[in-house]
Formats: sequence, C-alpha cells, structure tokens
Amino acid sequence: MSSTQGIKTVLHPVTDLDKAKAVYAALLGVEPNADSPYYVGFEAEGQQIGLVPNSTEPSPVTYWHVADIEAKLAEVTAVGGTLKDAPHDVGGGRLVATFTDPDGNVLGLIQD
Repeated sequence: MSSTQGIKTVLHPVTDLDKAKAVYAALLGVEPNADSPYYVGFEAEGQQIGLVPNSTEPSPVTYWHVADIEAKLAEVTAVGGTLKDAPHDVGGGRLVATFTDPDGNVLGLIQD
C-alpha cells in the first residue's frame, strides 16, 4: 500500500458563487488566489479551498494528494471502493479522479 500526502484540497459545491466567495473570504481571512466564473479558490494554511458552481456533487469533496493516482485507485477499488470519475488532466499536468466508498461518499484524488 502507498501512503497519501494528506487532504490538501476541499471543493465545495455552491449555488451563488459571489455570495459564497464573500463568506469564505471572511471565514479564511484571505482573498481568493483563483477567481473565475467556474471556480474560486483560496489558499489557506497549506490547503486549497475551492468553490465550484453548478457542481453535481451534493456535498463538499475532500481530495487526497497522492504520488501515483492509478496505483491508489487500484488499491481502493480492490477493497470495495468504486470508481466515479476516471483520472483526467485539469491543466498543468494535474490529474484528478473521484471514487466512492462502500456507503456512497465521494472521495477525490489529486496527482501533481
């Protein structure tokens, strides 16, 4: 088994990006370091907190950072996890994927 680098990214689905941006800026005490109509991101204490409008996820998704996304997906699916979204490049060579645990909770993986 390979270890992870921990949860460093949490993406929150939002319905009103401007209102959510104001609340998270107040909560975190920082302005966004990424601000677009499809994603607003904050860097806070080594974590990336993202706001995603029009997301299909019903709740926030935590993303575990890993060195080898394919190997980690193989490990978690071998013991009962189910692939949701296969690894795909979201820019700059960063790969993301999601899977569900046996209870249907969505978990994410990121490989830089």
